[in-house]
Amino acid sequence: MSLPLIFGCLWVFAATVTALLPMRRQYAPGITLLVLAPVLIIWMSMQHGWGIGVFALFAFTSMFRNPLRYFWRRFRGENPEIPE
Repeated sequence: MSLPLIFGCLWVFAATVTALLPMRRQYAPGITLLVLAPVLIIWMSMQHGWGIGVFALFAFTSMFRNPLRYFWRRFRGENPEIPE
């Protein structure tokens, strides 16, 4: 098993643990995972080809669809609500 795939598995476990936390404690590890994901996806794509990269990108956008929507709305100048 290659190093990018090992880090990818660790990233998945970290994301699972983060999802099990209460909402108010998810922000710091969630943002960290959100920032690390594109780096990991690019690294995996360079090592194993674009097919793995596309699959990882779909998985990433599926897992982080709400934060990505939030940041997209902020980028467009809207003021989206944050759930409590």
